[in-house]
Amino acid sequence: MTTSAQETAGQALPAGARRERIRGALAADVVKATAEQHGVCVRPFTMEVADTETGELRYVPVPCGSTVESVCLPCARKAKALRQAQCREGWHLTEEPVITRAQPSETQTELLTYRADLAAHYREATAAGNEAEAEELRAEVSSVDVELRESGMTGRLPVLDPPAKRAVKRSTRRRQDAPNLPRKKVAKTTVGREFAGFRPSMFVTLTCDTYGRVRPDGSPVDPESYDYRRAARDAVHFAALVDRWWQNLRRVVGFEVQYFATVEPQRRAAPHLHAALRGAISHDVIRLVTEATYHQVWWPSHDVMVYGGDRKPLWDPDVRSFVDPDTREPLTGWDDAVSEVEEPAHVVRFGEQVHSKGILGGTEEAGRHIGYLTKYLTKSTGEVVDAETAAQRDHHDRLHAELAVTPCSPRCAVWLLYGINPKGANAKTTPGHCRGRAHRRTTLGLPGRRVLVSRKWSGKTVADHKADRVGFVLSALAAVGIEKPRPAPEKLVWRKVEPGDPHCPPRDQLVMRAIAERRAWKAEYEAARLAASGSPPEPPETSATPALAS
Repeated sequence: MTTSAQETAGQALPAGARRERIRGALAADVVKATAEQHGVCVRPFTMEVADTETGELRYVPVPCGSTVESVCLPCARKAKALRQAQCREGWHLTEEPVITRAQPSETQTELLTYRADLAAHYREATAAGNEAEAEELRAEVSSVDVELRESGMTGRLPVLDPPAKRAVKRSTRRRQDAPNLPRKKVAKTTVGREFAGFRPSMFVTLTCDTYGRVRPDGSPVDPESYDYRRAARDAVHFAALVDRWWQNLRRVVGFEVQYFATVEPQRRAAPHLHAALRGAISHDVIRLVTEATYHQVWWPSHDVMVYGGDRKPLWDPDVRSFVDPDTREPLTGWDDAVSEVEEPAHVVRFGEQVHSKGILGGTEEAGRHIGYLTKYLTKSTGEVVDAETAAQRDHHDRLHAELAVTPCSPRCAVWLLYGINPKGANAKTTPGHCRGRAHRRTTLGLPGRRVLVSRKWSGKTVADHKADRVGFVLSALAAVGIEKPRPAPEKLVWRKVEPGDPHCPPRDQLVMRAIAERRAWKAEYEAARLAASGSPPEPPETSATPALAS
């Protein structure tokens, strides 16, 4: 009698069979492993798709789109392959990328007209002191703005409530402790020059300044003298420093330098930048620009905390502001605090270590550096800066403790600890508690954007590159008579499935269905390659077949 028959008959299983059953692979693990093997998302969310012409209703697994391997290996690898294709395509361009803006649609103009009417009514309601109507109009304008964004509109729209005070203008005169930079008029070109038939480009690495001597594992030799405050502030404002570097570089070389860059943590948990730059730039120029680049943080001083522990500011609904817990006096507003600033609260600079190298397109070295650029894109920041020793853990704890009391933006709730009302403070704001990425233990202040790509890098978005890969496969199939009809988007209505929907199939069932479809698509693609006279070239890096499923 088999094991299942024994179970049905109610007989006890032998001890060996019970141990084998306990140690056996779980069905969910087998489904996940099979999905990973065939490049299918292991944690899709389900969408209900209705065809308005045929009335057909079906449930479709939509890939989660995670970029982290530990969350979803297939989706992370697809995202990495797309980034590699984007980097390769834009690095050594020989012609200027063309970016064509879409013309405003009738729907967009109608929505904007409606928004203008709402804004006019809002001004009337505000002038009349009708707060209830004004609140309803604000909500309606927000919904219209969402519709405009979904229609494809980009750019900023005028706010309903303009600031009461104008922004404080700061002097643009360079600091005396920074070298001057030569300045040229920036030409509207992005393609580098050609030298003897070659068009080289650059690979650059920039790091943060030193904060004290460190051991090989990144932990400080002397933690007491290590400048954790400056390390925390440099990490928070690193993205602004990088933006300033691009700006300075373009002004010095005289053309719109394009870049594909990634931000990664060093062993000491400080951010550093790897960048592919289009065009040949002198190593001396790169070093000069790096040495002369700085970013001044014109924020109120936040060196000494006013509140802490159990003594924290309180929210007063009558004055709509946080007040001192003892005197009940309102705290200084953000705009007032900024207007009183006479010296920058912090100045961020790069470190002395600058690496630059010329790279020729289409070479093995270019491919190796693309792999280096995208090496850590499939790992979360927490996985990259994971501590392996006790000294590293102590170092990360002290850095995180400093980041916890370092304001990350004008809206950061940490400002309340320094006696300043942040922008947008309300009754839900918790003094000293900000959900910003800079304060998380897993990120240690690293910027949220891991990949930085200039607008004219390849002239395409990641979605465009994904569509190119799908088109490659469809054209290869069509060349041998295999047509893959794709229904018009306007004929389909997509709706997210609500939890508990009794008609929705289990996730594992949808994943197994996707595995079968992926195998069928791959077989068709391989057959098309073999049947075609002069097989189509391999798509770069990885097969484009996985992109078809998503």
